[in-house]
Amino acid sequence: MSPSAIPSFTGDARPYGGGEPYADYRAADLPFTHHPDLADRRLGASAIAANDEFFAERENLLKPGPAEFDPERFGHKGKIMDGWETRRRRGVSAAAPHPADDDHDWALIRLGAPGIVRGIVVDTAHFRGNYPRAVSVEATALPGAPGPDELLAEGVKWTTLVPRTAVGGHAANGFAVDAERRFTHLRVNQHPDGGIARLRVYGEVAPDPGWLAALGAFDLVALENGGRVEDASDRFYSPAVNTIQPGRSRKMDDGWETRRRRDRGNDWIRYRLVEQSEIRAVEIDTAYLKGNSAGWAAISLRDGTGAGGGAGSGTGGEWAGILPRTALQPDTNHRFVLPEPAVGRELRIDIYPDGGISRLRVFGRLTDRGAARLEARHQKLGG
Repeated sequence: MSPSAIPSFTGDARPYGGGEPYADYRAADLPFTHHPDLADRRLGASAIAANDEFFAERENLLKPGPAEFDPERFGHKGKIMDGWETRRRRGVSAAAPHPADDDHDWALIRLGAPGIVRGIVVDTAHFRGNYPRAVSVEATALPGAPGPDELLAEGVKWTTLVPRTAVGGHAANGFAVDAERRFTHLRVNQHPDGGIARLRVYGEVAPDPGWLAALGAFDLVALENGGRVEDASDRFYSPAVNTIQPGRSRKMDDGWETRRRRDRGNDWIRYRLVEQSEIRAVEIDTAYLKGNSAGWAAISLRDGTGAGGGAGSGTGGEWAGILPRTALQPDTNHRFVLPEPAVGRELRIDIYPDGGISRLRVFGRLTDRGAARLEARHQKLGG
């Protein structure tokens, strides 16, 4: 789907008339949502500042899961919404009661992991007549952990990812982004005021090679370090990307679980490591998967950079086993030290026959070749 083919929603939604509040929600399939959400709180993302949050606080923008709606929930300021909502802007006088054309509210977002943004969803769920008329999104890249004053200082270069665009109420407003640069922070603007329920920022993690080099051995498949899921046999109950999220799983659906197989096959996930690496140990965690954990697992590796095996192609070289089919226990973290280091860039875990795992950790370090390629990409992206 090209950016021009992404459905556009504008105008009010109907007033809530009772029943299921999502029944008339406007949404569409978007071409970029297979990427991880760089603004995921689990990665460490934060809504660090906003100019106004009179009705509902900015932190709601990054809450996991869809926005909830309680028609009976009111506070001393009015209706309490599960999103970020600002007060109504006014003009400067009775003769000019309307806000000026450039009046707007803003929120600053720190991405959980620096990366290349491929698409943005500005979700106005349940904001039916109180959504912004238009939105725009800008991005910048600054080192360290800058505060609001540093981000808003003169001289900070902001790149427009989404130009000022009309949006609709009670809708998932999606925008494809074409900016081959690495960003750390976003500025979300709503024109002139209103409410946004959720913000999702889909993209590819672009880690700092200097940080990874300082770590020495680290988790080569972790999402925050630049690892990613390339493909999976089954995503029925939960996405495979959960297996490379930070921290341990805290509930069953915070891992990867497949449907029950009724054939003689098995389920699997294929990953791309941050770059070509030397692997020394792996962890397979089945936390909170008790009656539905995988019975056995095996891990194989290949370089993924041979003829026809460029990034993302999944066709480079032969698979070589680094962990034979091994029994797994429910709700248990399993640790395996490899008998000798294994070099590669693509990794596959096969589980038998079905079930799930909550996390996969792959420990080692970049090869010299992998480190050089990662540094070259970092520089190309403006690092």
